[in-house]
Amino acid sequence: MSKTILITGASSGFGKGTAIGLAKKGHRVIAAVHVEPLKTILLEEAKNEGVELEVIVLDVTKESDRQFAFNSYEIDVLMSNAGIMETGPVAEIPIENVRRNYEVNVFAPLQLVQGFLPQMVKRGSGKVIFTSSMGGLITVPFAAIYTSTKHALEGMAEGLKDELSGTGVEICTVNPGVFGTGFNDRGAETLTKWWNPEKSLSKMGTIQAFTDPKGLENQLDPQIMVDAMIRVAEEDNSKFRNVIPEAIVPWIKATQEQAWKAKKNDLLTVDPSSL
Repeated sequence: MSKTILITGASSGFGKGTAIGLAKKGHRVIAAVHVEPLKTILLEEAKNEGVELEVIVLDVTKESDRQFAFNSYEIDVLMSNAGIMETGPVAEIPIENVRRNYEVNVFAPLQLVQGFLPQMVKRGSGKVIFTSSMGGLITVPFAAIYTSTKHALEGMAEGLKDELSGTGVEICTVNPGVFGTGFNDRGAETLTKWWNPEKSLSKMGTIQAFTDPKGLENQLDPQIMVDAMIRVAEEDNSKFRNVIPEAIVPWIKATQEQAWKAKKNDLLTVDPSSL
């Protein structure tokens, strides 16, 4: 059955692939981009793919854009996918960068949910899918501000799932690992705009290992994640948490367990090769 699906962050990466993929399967897709020039680009790409997308400008941090969406659309599925990544040591990252990361990754998804949920609850059906991250379940050194936003998103999603029990509204998360959309590469570069290695409180070798481009050479094919997001959007009774690829689940659980045992000089992140 065809659904009306609004997806934010649809100009690139998972969002664009999912929007086009869902449209190919016959769904009405409202693809949200954050600035006008991206609207033209996405419409042209959709045309080249032979699909019809309804592309809107929706900067998720702008109240006027959100209100337009709330007043204009009755939707079956909200895919809250827009996000950004700020990296750098927690003790040094500029607070304005932290605020920006929380505005986009936490407050905006919450405000979108608060705006669209009343129609879903009134109707007795609907689904909200948050694009979280494996970083919503573990913390990655030097990306801890970003992962903390995803921890917050996970907490909200878990609360919503139970609070909305019996209303007919589904709440799900999709938790990607490391995929080659360019998102991780851009995130790893953000600290170069402000980080001063001569004044850093963090040990050079550790942070240099994190920022080494070679660490991002073996990223996964984004189509794997896009296919999973399409599946979750179409399903009527999804799992709450959907980690992709599933092969990283044991490593995530081992890293979570390590936090209960680690002491002063123990790293919290488990070496995957040790499993």
